Amino acid sequence: MRFAHLSARDSEALQLAVIDGTEATLVSDLLSPAPSTLQQLIEGGDELLEQLRAAYSAGDAPRHPVADLRFGPAVVSPPLILAVGLNYAAHSSELGLKTDTAPTVFTLWPNSLAAHGGTTSWPRALSESVDYEAELGVIIGRPAKDVTADEALNTVWGYTVVNDITARDIQFAEAQWSRCKSFDGFTPTGPVVVTADEIPDPQDLHIWAVVDGQTVQDASTGQMVRSVATLIAHLSSSATLQPGTLISTGSPGGAGYSRDPQIFLRDGSTVTVAVDGIGELTTHCRTSG
Repeated sequence: MRFAHLSARDSEALQLAVIDGTEATLVSDLLSPAPSTLQQLIEGGDELLEQLRAAYSAGDAPRHPVADLRFGPAVVSPPLILAVGLNYAAHSSELGLKTDTAPTVFTLWPNSLAAHGGTTSWPRALSESVDYEAELGVIIGRPAKDVTADEALNTVWGYTVVNDITARDIQFAEAQWSRCKSFDGFTPTGPVVVTADEIPDPQDLHIWAVVDGQTVQDASTGQMVRSVATLIAHLSSSATLQPGTLISTGSPGGAGYSRDPQIFLRDGSTVTVAVDGIGELTTHCRTSG
């Protein structure tokens, strides 16, 4: 199944919906009481998801054109957002950074979450070197502690697309990467979350990015230095990964910082990052000052 947070175009109130092609069914039309967010659905466990599947399969609920609605972030209240850096050799090399023996892990701040089709803006005085990064997002479905790599994918609830937008000048000026990647709106997610059963192998997905009509990243998740399963096993060895935790798994080569000439996101830029089997996530960029 595919889920999104949607709102009417004249409203800020988000509702959880099942997405099927160009149509959406509100979860509130399927269950009563109904989870209002993806986080609540995940916390409800397998039983709640199966109840929802059965209600949706009955086909009785009204459907709404997705085109008439506005997307919210694919995840709106995750307990934690973890990001993995330097997880594709080509990206590490182009940034002139070394892939360490252990994953490079940092947190992203919740204010950075943004929606498909939304606008992300920032003051030019803070950064004129803002870059894109297409990434596969992994959402944990049950508490994961000390899981092995063989068990790890069983803890995954679903997958989404993440654009890990980065202020490169700040990244290289500071030792910790959270701030340079956590401006307001710097972590678009979506457009949907796809349940894990629809992604049989997260290491066999085409991943790409397009900036203003130019394809700038084009790779496979099979090129990850550490697989999704390996990352989950590593992270769960030191801390329990709670249901709803979002893990952004790193970006392939082709970053704007490393291109000749460089490509940075500017006022009026449109960037789309995408993963096969999940969808295309588009962000419009504006700068001020």
